[in-house]
Amino acid sequence: MPFCQANNNKLPSNLPQLQNLIKRDAASYTEEFERQHAVYKATCAIFEQNPTVYNNQLHEIIMFLSQVAQFYPEQLNEFPQELVAILKRHASVLHPHMRMSLVKALMFLRNKNLISPLELHMLFFQLLRCQDKALRKFLQQHVITDIKNINSKGKNMKLNKELQNFMYEMLTAKHAVASKTALDIMIELYNKRIWNDAKTVNIITVGCFSKVTKIMVAAIKFFIGKDEEEKDNDDSDSESEDEDCNKTLKTTMMAVRVNKKSKKNANKLAKVKSVVKKNMGKKKKKDVFDFSALHLIHDPQDLADKLYKRLEKMNERFEVKLLVMNFISRLIGIHQLYLPNFYPLLQRFLFPHQQEVTKVMVFAAQAAHPLASPDDLEPLVRTLANNFVTERYSNEVMAMGLNAIRELCARNPHGMTDDLLQDLAQYKSSKDKGVSTAAKSLIVLYREVKPELLAKKDRGAPTELRTEEGQQEFGGNIAKGYIPGAEVLTFKTRNNNDMECDESDEDEEEEEEEDEGEEDDDDEWVDMDDSQDGSILSEGEEKIFSNKEAINQVMKLTAKERAEKAADIASSRFLTDEDFQRIAAVQAAKQVELYSGSKKIKNAKRKLENIDKPSEGEIVPLKSIEMIYKKRKHDKAARMETVLAGREGREKFGSRKGQRMNPDASKTNKMKAKTKNYMMVKHKVAHKQKASFRDKQMKLRNSLLKQRKNY
Repeated sequence: MPFCQANNNKLPSNLPQLQNLIKRDAASYTEEFERQHAVYKATCAIFEQNPTVYNNQLHEIIMFLSQVAQFYPEQLNEFPQELVAILKRHASVLHPHMRMSLVKALMFLRNKNLISPLELHMLFFQLLRCQDKALRKFLQQHVITDIKNINSKGKNMKLNKELQNFMYEMLTAKHAVASKTALDIMIELYNKRIWNDAKTVNIITVGCFSKVTKIMVAAIKFFIGKDEEEKDNDDSDSESEDEDCNKTLKTTMMAVRVNKKSKKNANKLAKVKSVVKKNMGKKKKKDVFDFSALHLIHDPQDLADKLYKRLEKMNERFEVKLLVMNFISRLIGIHQLYLPNFYPLLQRFLFPHQQEVTKVMVFAAQAAHPLASPDDLEPLVRTLANNFVTERYSNEVMAMGLNAIRELCARNPHGMTDDLLQDLAQYKSSKDKGVSTAAKSLIVLYREVKPELLAKKDRGAPTELRTEEGQQEFGGNIAKGYIPGAEVLTFKTRNNNDMECDESDEDEEEEEEEDEGEEDDDDEWVDMDDSQDGSILSEGEEKIFSNKEAINQVMKLTAKERAEKAADIASSRFLTDEDFQRIAAVQAAKQVELYSGSKKIKNAKRKLENIDKPSEGEIVPLKSIEMIYKKRKHDKAARMETVLAGREGREKFGSRKGQRMNPDASKTNKMKAKTKNYMMVKHKVAHKQKASFRDKQMKLRNSLLKQRKNY
């Protein structure tokens, strides 16, 4: 009994123990709580007389009341507003530790939902004016965490709208610290996918026009950044995609089989493999935007116009100008905007001596889109050709210029003229590998998109797919009401089991073809007889084809007949996964099969398949412009591994001076002297031997030759 009484006497001074007891049974300790509440009011009255001094007693009792406020809502109804009033009156003169104590107490009350988030955030943004860096960082982190907790179970649209309007007011405020904090908070919430809506993105665009350079740069960097690609952790989906690719590959290779075994036919099979893998890779690749925030802007044309006007009058550092140019180029390319004055602006920076000129090349390529006028792009292409692709500069500069032209023309091939393209194509015979590779990549690009601009010798033989798709002119849009390649479904094929047997037989035959050497140099395709292939079977009146024969039947049709049959299939049935595999196979076969009306080229001396391709996607990577060499240099470890691998299985390398041709022959006197006792040869090395006239003559000759070489 005396022990309990002693503990009760210590409760007024032991606030942590009283806090613990109140959380267990609040009703039993109401009297002790009221006593502490009275002490709080008296201490506050004393503190108001001198708010600049740190009061430890007030700190302890405020933290105590904030922890137990939910148990006594009637007594502490005005407690949050009292703390807010103290901070508003004395925020700038409070002691840093006292100010932090009041802020933490309000955070405890917010976690208990005893104060509204909007009211608390408004107070915190007012506290950003205080010269306390640690406090500003602490307040920013709490605002982010609080909004994240609000939307943890489900998005509160009404409250989010109020908070977003408040952030907009802070972003447009004159106080730079408050504006920068509001911007950082919204960027962080977008990156955490809490506020990743269009309203947040369009509020952030306001920061791009801030007079404070730090705020403007932060807003622009948000838009020109890059999202991390999401990784697909579903192993079963990836396995099924790989299986589909293998099936399509086998089906296509079976369709383009040849009877004669030659090196050219083997090359054609290798080309089939690369085409199928490339097509399947495009299908498996998800449509991931380089940065989705750019797609959520409400009025990108107005934003680009305003940014361009500001860029013309900007007096900032060149790095800041590059950021603005990058942002404008991405807006133009992604949203296909019309901003003709931007292209002449880029031409002023396209010189080899210009700082960061490769980045300007990237901006020029990003600003080229299919709807950009050829009249605007043609001067830009000519500037790149005249300023970079000329022999008065180094090979590296020429290669970068050709790469930049390739990237620009890959997005809009109509900015190129036939005279300029044919002049650039002549660099394919350059002695420098980087220049020749870049020129060949430009030729391959125009073989696919606009071969009529190339010289006749560079156009290559047209394929079935290129002839079927035709050439698209500027501003044209070819809309098809069918699925290209679906015409193959009109020919019924055997079941999957028979197909798998054919595929296994095909693999064995392909291996035999690879083992055999060159037997024939004929490039003609040889059709196999039905008796050899067993491709056509009859069941009643309906013919059943093999995959090879079905694709051969498609190749015999005209473009109009293929379109009609494909339209009938698309409108009359649902397509299965097996149907899409057959469609992919026939499209790949069209891509490697020469057009039936063209003359087949024999003994082609140059092959331009294995060269650098233009980058895909909305953003042009810098490495696609700086890619000067075909192959990058390996590191030292990789080079040494290659060197050591080349030494295996060969004779010992190095100088053969002093070595005997016959190891069993007798040794020379010089070789025997190496094994003799030193005392036996001491008399020969003790004194320097007098050089003969012939030795002096040879020494003088070598010295004169060395001097002449150094001179």
